[in-house]
Amino acid sequence: MKKKTEQYKFKKMLDHLSSYKGRHTELISLYIPAGYEISKVAQQIRDEQGTASNIKSTTTRKNVLGALEKVAQHLTLFKQTPPNGLVIFCGNISEREGVSDIELFSFEPIELLSVRVYRCDQEFVLDPLYDMLEVKEVYGLLIVERNEATIGILKGKSIEMVDNMTSGVQGKTRAGGQSAHRFERLREAADHEFRKRIGEHADRILLDRENLVGILVGGPGHTKNKFVEGGFLHHELRKKIIGILDTSYNGEYGLRELVDRAKDILANLELTQERELVQHFLKLLVNDEPVTYGEKEVRYALQIGAVETVLLSEGIDLYRITIVCEVCSYREEKTISEEKLKEFRENLDDVNCPKCGNLKLAIQDEKELVEDFSEMAEATGATVELISTETEEGMQLMRAFGGIAALLRFRVEQTVSI
Repeated sequence: MKKKTEQYKFKKMLDHLSSYKGRHTELISLYIPAGYEISKVAQQIRDEQGTASNIKSTTTRKNVLGALEKVAQHLTLFKQTPPNGLVIFCGNISEREGVSDIELFSFEPIELLSVRVYRCDQEFVLDPLYDMLEVKEVYGLLIVERNEATIGILKGKSIEMVDNMTSGVQGKTRAGGQSAHRFERLREAADHEFRKRIGEHADRILLDRENLVGILVGGPGHTKNKFVEGGFLHHELRKKIIGILDTSYNGEYGLRELVDRAKDILANLELTQERELVQHFLKLLVNDEPVTYGEKEVRYALQIGAVETVLLSEGIDLYRITIVCEVCSYREEKTISEEKLKEFRENLDDVNCPKCGNLKLAIQDEKELVEDFSEMAEATGATVELISTETEEGMQLMRAFGGIAALLRFRVEQTVSI
């Protein structure tokens, strides 16, 4: 779930960056792959500064040169790229004509960066980073018939056939001179050996497959069920079977048929897991088991290490901010909506310090509530589960409980105002 939380924060950051639009081609995007020499990039930026000095528009030239200088200065902070590479965005993000507000955004992507990009445009280049958020989960595909079997992989929308095998088992017509009983016994033995071989191939292909989240089994009649129930698959793979479906074909076409018949299972899998989490919370709540909900209550439970699992709705737009006075020792932490935070920033210069009365309040720190709670959870060994609003249960969590709830390790009898 830590990975899902990181993806959530990463996407929010990309969405924020996508909101910036330059008035001219003056927003710089710089992608530096892992292991690439920073000195070469710095030289490229110096070359670009020379090119930018020839831009005809005085305003655009000033903004581009200012952004390039900021990037050049930022690169001096690095002796080498971070493990996943480095991404830098810089440019004039002011919404007012003639006003310059050059900002720089720099971070390590959540996955290994393999492309090198330099572009100066009216918007930041974000597609390679959004691609990192695409579905990475892998599903195993297995079609079992009496005489043939196919093993495949589903990743995103791509279906790959990895193995196809035939049994060589004779049909029901017995060979001449053999008794029906003996023929049937030999045939069953051959069937068993073939199912065993299928299991061995499936174990080899799927058992250590990274990001394998589920397995779909298809085939006609009871053959597939006999295979699953006969224990031919490794027990860890059997745990991951999410659907056993009737299919008519084998090979590549059979794999496509299996995925098509399982589309409702695949679509609902993650949502089903979310439903079960919220339903479990509601059941514990009704039975007066150790749970809590609400921002202050969950925060307190996290602070004392009482939380096992935090449920956070993706619909939350709350921020945790720290306000300090630059004159006295006044300090305050508060949770505020994104809209209220914008208003607070705009009016901060007109707000008096409650302690000394000076107009010297400043926001020392701010972070999204999801990030704030994730850090607190990690510090105490709790897990964080992000719940979408695409299900009835997800909407109920958001509407009835403010999108914040927790399953507790022990009962918390009293909360404090925080």
